[in-house]
Amino acid sequence: MRVVLAEDLFLLRDGLVRLLEAYDFEIVAAVESGPELARALAESDPEVAIVDVRLPPTHTDEGLQCALAARRARPGLPVLVLSQHVEQLYARELLADGNGGVGYLLKDRVFDAEQFVDAVRRVAGGGTAMDPQVISQLLSRKVRDSPVAGLTPRELEVMELMAQGRSNAAIAQQLVVTERAIAKHTSNIFAKLGLPVSDDDNRRVLAVLAYLERG
Repeated sequence: MRVVLAEDLFLLRDGLVRLLEAYDFEIVAAVESGPELARALAESDPEVAIVDVRLPPTHTDEGLQCALAARRARPGLPVLVLSQHVEQLYARELLADGNGGVGYLLKDRVFDAEQFVDAVRRVAGGGTAMDPQVISQLLSRKVRDSPVAGLTPRELEVMELMAQGRSNAAIAQQLVVTERAIAKHTSNIFAKLGLPVSDDDNRRVLAVLAYLERG
């Protein structure tokens, strides 16, 4: 799988290159600035881009904006954004086009190699990978005064895992229950939130995230 990586900290960039290569990813470009990232995305035809939000020269959201511009030029380009802190605005911008193939993780997640690689593969496959802390913040904002307040504790747990980008099978494995039980929970969640039911895991993830992102 062809990867473009953008990270301005040399040690972290080098570590990510070594980690991804150990899992048989091909690093077609590993860059440290916004202009270099823009060129690499335009010239390298990657299957997924892993991008630090803050890159030189501005050290603001240059990495994110380069990735979004590349995604507009090549709709559906999978992009996994890394950030030092939770910023809901970044998640909102990533999800704005309503399509999959996006992820937003805190940099702490890269130290769990299997979790990080799973997120990269999920995003590259057109899925979604959202950091649990982002989802927790979105849920806490919604739970006080919305239909989310009517969900049971187990349904909230399932919804949080679903919003992270987990499939029914992955949720069932984590909660040590059957997929049939998870399917029942997700049906109840969608009914209580007034969302359309879908058998497609990624469509359900995006519907939940869109719901959480509303005002």
